[in-house]
Amino acid sequence: MKKELDKTYSPKEIEARLYSFWEENGFFKPDPDENKPPFSVVIPPPNVTGQLHMGHALNDTLQDIIVRAKRMQGYSTLWIPGTDHAGIATQIKVEENLRKEKGLSRHDIGREEFLKLVWAWKEQYGGRIVTQLKKMGVSCDWSREAFTMNETLSAAVKKTFVRLWDRKLIYRGLRITNWCPHCNTALSDAEVEYKELEGGFWHIRYPIIGSDGYLTIATTRPETMFGDTAVAVHPDDERYKHLVGKTLRLPLTDREIPIIADEYVEMDFGTGCVKITPCHDPNDYEVGLRHDLPQIFAIDEEGKITEAGGKYQGMDRYEARKAVVADLEEQGYLVKVEKLSHNVAHCYRCKSVIEPLASRQWFVKMKPLAKPAIDAVKNGNIEYIPERFSKIYLNWMENIHDWCISRQLWWGHRIPAYYCEDCGEVHVSETDITKCQKCGSKNIRQEEDVLDTWFSSALWPFSTLGWPEDTQDLKRYYPTSVLVTAYDIITFWVSKMIFMGLDTMEDKEIDKAIPFPKVFIHGLVRDSQGRKMSKSLGNGIDPLEEIEKYGADALRFALATGNSPGNDMRYSDDKIENARNFNNKIWNAARFVMMNLTLDKIELPDRDEMNIEDKWILTKYNSLIGEVTNNINNYELGVALAKLYDFIWDVFCDWYIELAKPRLSEGQLTTQKVISYVLSNTLKLLHPFMPFITEEIWQTLPHEGESIMISDWPTQNAEFAFDNEAGEMERVITAIRAIRVRRNEMNVPPSRKAHIFIVTEHKGAFNETTFPFFEKLASASGVTVCEKCDEADAVQIVTDSATIYIPLAEMIDFAKERERLTKERDKNIAEIKRLEGKLSNEGFVAKAPATVIEGERKKLAGYRDTLAGIEQALEKLPR
Repeated sequence: MKKELDKTYSPKEIEARLYSFWEENGFFKPDPDENKPPFSVVIPPPNVTGQLHMGHALNDTLQDIIVRAKRMQGYSTLWIPGTDHAGIATQIKVEENLRKEKGLSRHDIGREEFLKLVWAWKEQYGGRIVTQLKKMGVSCDWSREAFTMNETLSAAVKKTFVRLWDRKLIYRGLRITNWCPHCNTALSDAEVEYKELEGGFWHIRYPIIGSDGYLTIATTRPETMFGDTAVAVHPDDERYKHLVGKTLRLPLTDREIPIIADEYVEMDFGTGCVKITPCHDPNDYEVGLRHDLPQIFAIDEEGKITEAGGKYQGMDRYEARKAVVADLEEQGYLVKVEKLSHNVAHCYRCKSVIEPLASRQWFVKMKPLAKPAIDAVKNGNIEYIPERFSKIYLNWMENIHDWCISRQLWWGHRIPAYYCEDCGEVHVSETDITKCQKCGSKNIRQEEDVLDTWFSSALWPFSTLGWPEDTQDLKRYYPTSVLVTAYDIITFWVSKMIFMGLDTMEDKEIDKAIPFPKVFIHGLVRDSQGRKMSKSLGNGIDPLEEIEKYGADALRFALATGNSPGNDMRYSDDKIENARNFNNKIWNAARFVMMNLTLDKIELPDRDEMNIEDKWILTKYNSLIGEVTNNINNYELGVALAKLYDFIWDVFCDWYIELAKPRLSEGQLTTQKVISYVLSNTLKLLHPFMPFITEEIWQTLPHEGESIMISDWPTQNAEFAFDNEAGEMERVITAIRAIRVRRNEMNVPPSRKAHIFIVTEHKGAFNETTFPFFEKLASASGVTVCEKCDEADAVQIVTDSATIYIPLAEMIDFAKERERLTKERDKNIAEIKRLEGKLSNEGFVAKAPATVIEGERKKLAGYRDTLAGIEQALEKLPR
């Protein structure tokens, strides 16, 4: 490694070189020492064909901070990376590419050839996100990189499916599902987003057969009426009891449907009559089962009207809605239309409006799995940080429906179910079935559907450790130690990992079965105005561009600054420019220290060799260790970074280095030992946040060991707690700060020296040892501690431990100050006359807007106040 620092910090050259150094030397791998406690984390797997975005950058920065700190604290740390096959997203990408390049669909080339294309796509682009993650500096063990469709994880998926099937927790049935007509697949409830849209409430007459009467129903979706198979009323509704059993004419058709009684209907809602469309509404589906109603599809899988719609067949559902409403109105069936705002389900992936559609799908029975997962959080076995997010989790789990796990895709884990085409027997097996176990037929067909992507992701904490094999990794590192994730996938992913982990590890004690004891939730990255980043707003920020411009450490610093668990963060140019400035501050301070070092080993001097400023900085440093360690362990990463920033910038650079400069220039070894010790060990505390610059500087300092990332984390030491001396030094610093502020207020340049008189009882702070600090840092020509000050014309400054007097004549050249103030007075008088003339002009006052006139009056008042202050200052100046 390099032994001296370049003049300027160049992150591009440094970061690439250091990451290779870490990776090649195996520093990311867990320490095999069995005596070290394990600490493990699994990365939330990004889509294999995805690109690094600011959400990834934040999540991986926070994880890496925790992992690097734990590694240095003596844990055998394992951070498993990997990617998700992302069924829908990846298949759509490859299909679009196939259509653009060859004008073909997947059906044109067949399943086998299409999957070859997807695997080729994965090989070509799948490594892109990994390369980008490495640019962030993440310290994952890449030798254990996982992929949700690799051999081990595929075995885990099959094993889990069969386990659930054998216990009758997986079933296949016709149910209402969330169907995306664009992606052409069913979705689970977690994959649905709701948006409030303006719509209508159409009131429609359904004529009663054999009478002139009719029932009025209200619907938000008139295009589904072709799937109606009944109209329901409540059995206790006196208005309609006599009509139950009669039939209605379905408008715009020649079909008749019955009037039925069912307690599902709310008598006091609307007209008390509800159209029942079993294939397009989950509640209607259940009513249909109870009354053995026909199941008629009005809308197909592409969102178009079926043959049940007669002349409307083939029309898009929304196009059909307009046509149907127009015909209902023309034929006298439409009573009225009310405007309505309501939540409408959308596909989380393509944002298309979801079509509730009855289809034969595979489901996981959730109630038996949900209960232990609910109890684990309620009983405190799993803790959400912050705790408020447990409410989102519990609300979801306590109201959960059966999980639809089948997807009408080709890319993904094909469901391990096999159908005998001769006898109809269904076999579920971890291995391929070629012969029917019931009738012996070899006419076997595997299920076409694949599993929901989240099914394999739900197994991530243990499948990545080698399950279903009983591996050493699984024994040592399961459960993982913490899950770090954003709040927007609590229902998508976190909930599934919890119930799958508990079910799979059901033979273990609860604390060994849970996938993780803590869930650290972070917020989303928003722009400087607090808006969500999106293509439509054009406010997205590419983290790779930020790294190219500022370096990974600066980006990590900007993302961690101000971060608090669960809260969204605002990202701005100011944040990352401040991060770059901090980098430069550290770099320049380190260069200065190294230019003044002659020692070849970092160690502290004897206590009796230290000066007051040495004891002060060591006390501050010792306190910093405890606070930062505690903050990191409690996931208060933004707080920890703020303390490090303040210590390095203010305490170490702006104070201690300045205080130590005279002794460093004299070559004093005591000062060299203290300043190098504090710098080296503070770099260790900062390393998890800014790994590259800390490694580069640490390598140029005298050190033991190969890398800062595997060095020992600093620990508090009672010997460094010089509370009395540190307290005295704080009094000195407070006094110097106060003097600087007053001189600045009076526009006194640092070059103008003045004698300082100090009245104080704290002789331990203000004595000949600390007088040079006032001379160097407070522009003092000399310092006198006295019982009282007899200076008549002196500036008085009061702190909590001293009253300071500075002769006015020594700070100010009265002749020059009188000249300056006179010029300022004349300038203000001229402005006052100008504004008075303007405001007395009747033409201006009559024509100018009121806001302009008010603005001019405020300016005039301001100039008058300033003039009064200048005249007071002139009167006080000695003549």
